[in-house]
Order: sequence, then C-alpha cells, then structure tokens
Amino acid sequence: MNTTVTSPLHVHQLHKFYADKTVVNGLSFTLQPGECYGLLGPNGAGKTTTLRCCLGMTTPDAGEIYLHGLSVPEHARAARMRVGVVPQFDNLDPDFTAAENLLVYGRYFGLKDAELHPKIPLLLDFAGLAGKENAPIRTLSGGMKRRLTLARALIQDPDLLVLDEPTTGLDPQARHLIWQRLKQLLAQGKTILLTTHFMDEAERLCDRLAIIDHGRLITEGAPQALIREHIASQVVEVYGEDAAGWAVAHAPDFSSRVEVSGETAFCYVTDPTALLAHLATQPALRTLHRPASLEDVFLKLTGRDLRD
Repeated sequence: MNTTVTSPLHVHQLHKFYADKTVVNGLSFTLQPGECYGLLGPNGAGKTTTLRCCLGMTTPDAGEIYLHGLSVPEHARAARMRVGVVPQFDNLDPDFTAAENLLVYGRYFGLKDAELHPKIPLLLDFAGLAGKENAPIRTLSGGMKRRLTLARALIQDPDLLVLDEPTTGLDPQARHLIWQRLKQLLAQGKTILLTTHFMDEAERLCDRLAIIDHGRLITEGAPQALIREHIASQVVEVYGEDAAGWAVAHAPDFSSRVEVSGETAFCYVTDPTALLAHLATQPALRTLHRPASLEDVFLKLTGRDLRD
C-alpha cells in the first residue's frame, strides 16, 4: 500500500540547511492514522524546523513530504485545511475575546459564522474554558491561553494535530488536563504529531516516537520497546560527594553500564539485589532505586551535556 496516500504524514530523506549549518539531515518517518507520534530531541535538534517543513511554512532543500497524500510545499495550503496546529508559542490575538479568537480563526478555513457559533461553546468547554467566551485574552492565565490555542486548533475538525511543545510552562494541573483532552482526541481517531521536552508526557501519550539529534533520526519505536532495547530494566542512582570515586572502584562489579554526572552515579541493572545490598554498607552514600524510563534512553542517546 502506498504510504504517501494512506499516511496522514509521510517524510522521506528530509534535508534543511541554513548557511553552512545542517539543521535537518536525511530525516524519514511516517505517521499511522489514529496514533500519537512523538518527535523528541535536545534544543537545536531540528524538531521545529521539521514541523515547519511538514506544514509548508519552510521550504526544505531536499526530500519528500506528503501531508494527507498531498505533496508539500507544492500543495501545502490545501493539505493544511485538514491539520490543526498548536505552535510552540501562543499567537492568540490580544485584541479579541476568547470566542472571537475562535470565530476569526475559523473564517480562515472558509467556515461560515452560522457553522462556527454552535462550535465555539463546545470547544471552550472541551478546553475547560466554559464561561470564558467574552474574556479578553490579557485576562487569561498562561494555562488558559494554552488550552484556548488547543481549542482553536480544533475549529475545522482536523484529522491531524501538530503540537509543538503544547504543555511547556504549564503547572501540573493544566498539563494533566491537556493530556486528558489529547487522549480523548486520540480515542476519536485523530492523529497527533507531538514534540515535547517532557519524557513523562511522551511516555503517557505516544504510541511511537523518534529521537533525533543534529537533524538525524537516532532511534524510533514504542516508548517501552525503546526502554527495553537501550536500557536495563532498573536504575540505581547513587548520590554523595564520593559517588564518582565509588563508581570507579565498585560499580563495575554490579552493573554493566554506569554513568557519572556531577555527584550522581547512574547504575543500570537487570537485578539490583546485590548492588543494593552493597550500598547498604556505604553510609556516606544515598541511593534511589527506580524503573528505567524514557528519559534514561533519551540521555543515553543524546548525552547529558547542556544544550542552548
């Protein structure tokens, strides 16, 4: 079956250069209908540039993009009619109320006011903003604005949602509400392309994900499958002033892989019993035993160094 026709989004060997810098370097991935697909990577990995290319907002230097079977950027405008976008930074119109933002945005898709007026209360309720129809944008909190941006992305009932870090800057309550709403949309058969820096968010929402760095795809798969493939099932974190010294002298006796970052040694093990028994005899060290997570995979593959 031809994936360029059946897939909501098909990307093949995408390249994008800025001056002498390669931002996207041969990236390929395909979304399946009804799934949440994550695009993860450090700052500067090429995530937002990839999204902009997929939406026809940035012209790639090489590669193929098919959005709902239409070639992008050639037919980007027509393809975007079936796509809802939540950008990285809110771009709501500050001169309009919450309802007016939805109304005006809906007109961009050719929807008549008679179609839009019944939709607006339903979308505001979906976003947890019932009763805020006439609220000026400046009076809304950051979480409310983010939820309104999500509601706006749904105005034309799109098949695909493209979400660029949708919960950045939100408090835990607002994040959980957005997660809840995104799961509802997936249950309705929507497809979601998500970028996020929150690994717990990716684990909760994504059916599959790709980790990219320096514009290249490093690995792809379901979150739990990637954890099994790249990381032992258990992690023991060892803290203390001499954790690094302890790791050099003793960690290899108990763990096949150890990382040291600052005053913490990360020991990856399948069975932590012997390691924990040994650490119980080391009163100067503190420990945290936990299951391995997607964050461990991310840090293993992209490194622990700070990115600007």
